[in-house]
Amino acid sequence: MTTVLWVALGSAVGAPARYMLDRLVQNRHERVLPWGTLVVNVTGCFALGLVVALTSGHDTAGWLVPLLATGFLGGYTTFSTFGWETMRLTEDGAGQAALLNVVASVGLGLGAASLGLLAGSW
Repeated sequence: MTTVLWVALGSAVGAPARYMLDRLVQNRHERVLPWGTLVVNVTGCFALGLVVALTSGHDTAGWLVPLLATGFLGGYTTFSTFGWETMRLTEDGAGQAALLNVVASVGLGLGAASLGLLAGSW
């Protein structure tokens, strides 16, 4: 049961952090692409790679990964919003923007996770 509390605590901080960063970025970029969601998800991928690298093979406190990786980053990143925004772009006739959103999100997300793993392994 304690693990559930760590996850809940992390997500209670991660979700508002996502909302605030998304709004900050999106309000500065009034464009078709959902830049806020892209920035949130890419930074979350980097952070998850970093957390995994820093905790793998090390004797870390049992609450750390549930708090940071599952809780905070689970609440911070948002695959569902990415999917919804991509579908909205498609429905609005912005097929090229939708495709760009998918390619950029997946490509940059994987790259950021790799960089996080690399940075954490130094």
